[in-house]
Amino acid sequence: MNQHKGQFFRWISDFLPGDVVGDGPLTLEPLAGDAGFRRYYRLNTEPKLLAVDSPPKKERNEDYVSVSLALKQLGIKRPRLYAIDYARGFMLLEDLGTRSLFSDLDEHSVSLRYDQAEAILHSMQSASTTGLEFPFYDEASLTEEFDLFSSWFVERLLGYVLQDSERTLLQSLCSDLVNNALCQPQVLVHRDFHSRNLMILADEELAVIDFQDAVIGPVTYDLVSLLRDCYVQWPEELVRARVVQYRHRLQDSGLLQNTSDVIFIKWFELMGLQRHIKVMGIFARLALRDDKPGYLNDLPLVIDYVLKAARKYSEGRAFDLWFNDRLAPSILKQPWYHNDNVRDPIL
Repeated sequence: MNQHKGQFFRWISDFLPGDVVGDGPLTLEPLAGDAGFRRYYRLNTEPKLLAVDSPPKKERNEDYVSVSLALKQLGIKRPRLYAIDYARGFMLLEDLGTRSLFSDLDEHSVSLRYDQAEAILHSMQSASTTGLEFPFYDEASLTEEFDLFSSWFVERLLGYVLQDSERTLLQSLCSDLVNNALCQPQVLVHRDFHSRNLMILADEELAVIDFQDAVIGPVTYDLVSLLRDCYVQWPEELVRARVVQYRHRLQDSGLLQNTSDVIFIKWFELMGLQRHIKVMGIFARLALRDDKPGYLNDLPLVIDYVLKAARKYSEGRAFDLWFNDRLAPSILKQPWYHNDNVRDPIL
């Protein structure tokens, strides 16, 4: 056992809650990692606990605690925090089990489960942002994320060299998408509100995880993350109906004023275009920089989302034509490109 792991094990032993009962000597079972640098370990204790090794120079541990406390005040279920060492990035959390919303979704459960998820989302968005010390999803942040597409997906993953005219095209689209994001009501945004980050508890209620990147941002962002999930696809008519239904919920609660279905749907679609272009860059970076190639298998669905959204509105049509002309031939040759999980592949 190296020095860091030894320190981690001793810290866990020292900070186990007094009412915890162990099943023999303490053991740490490594769990599959997420998209960040955190490492999770399931402990053989009652109640069930997770130990988290979250490098403080790479992860936003203070923000995790701040958002966790904010969610608790809103009555939203999330992992209870038992202990934290900010200096070393060690945490002890409640173990919510292995049953994610993703594992439970089908055509029979989707209505109930999305009702639950949207109720949580509305509670988050209804929270007053006054005094919340979360960063704003501002122009600089949105632009930086958009640029991940060029640097990681286009240039590094596909090996395509962008010309100046192509960079101009991408900059124009980025400007339109940033304006779309900033013109919307700004609320508390989870930033990764999808089926793998919503856990189903023993009482069948939902709990939220992986919320440390929360910001103050566009009202449609988390709704896009949920309904245009990068890991599961739903029929267009279902998505559209839920978007309209959620707009009415926002209108009834005063979070929206004088916003038609048409305007809200356009906000939603262009927000999805921004998010999924960003995700293409992030998944490429996870594969190339962080040695997590499994994310490449989710790119076909993300590409499908991007191109369908791009061709719906004038802001994205030049991008759609360029993508199909310049990038699609290379994408079709990639070992990760397949149509298995895409209902209506565009390429």
